[in-house]
Amino acid sequence: MRTRFDQQLDQLHVELITMGALCEEAIGLVADALSRNSTAKAEEISALEVRIDQKERDIESLCMKLLLQQQPVARDLRVISSALKMISDMERIGDQAADIAETLCYITDSEAESKSHITEMASAAGRMVTDAVAAFVSRDIHQARAVMAYDDKVDALFSRVKAELTAMLRENPENGEVCLDLLMIAKYFERIGDHAVNIAEWVEFSLTGKHAEENAK
Repeated sequence: MRTRFDQQLDQLHVELITMGALCEEAIGLVADALSRNSTAKAEEISALEVRIDQKERDIESLCMKLLLQQQPVARDLRVISSALKMISDMERIGDQAADIAETLCYITDSEAESKSHITEMASAAGRMVTDAVAAFVSRDIHQARAVMAYDDKVDALFSRVKAELTAMLRENPENGEVCLDLLMIAKYFERIGDHAVNIAEWVEFSLTGKHAEENAK
């Protein structure tokens, strides 16, 4: 019985890696579209969002089987409950990548300097998602905490983008709509970073039994 359970846990890890890779691919596609002033990848991103949603359902089903058909001990319960929390964050990442792709349709002609820093935000956020999932699979609490710390870089880039867009708007008030769209895209990437932090915090919970918020008290 335990051997079967361990096999299903291994499958859970594989499914989480796959879902994380889909999220990373979606982030990479929107970052590339942003840097190239292109909306050509919008359909690809939409298709990825569908796959991410399906993967969430698949993992939910697997977790329910582990809970109902097996006899998990306390450590196993933490792993399974953490996985359920993580896929919720990854599903939101897919939604936000799709939202970014939709917003890109309105700013393809913009050459704003802040675009380069938004692309840098995308790269940093994608790395955080990848590392957070890898930390779960490898049970590496140090990698999980490194993801939490790395969020400071995404936040700093967001502050820089805001400052640049404010200056751009001050100099050229007619660029108001473009500035707003770029700021919205930057905010989506900041949220993706926040979701990666959430994933890393659930990794810590799966290993220690304590959530990061509890450790901060």
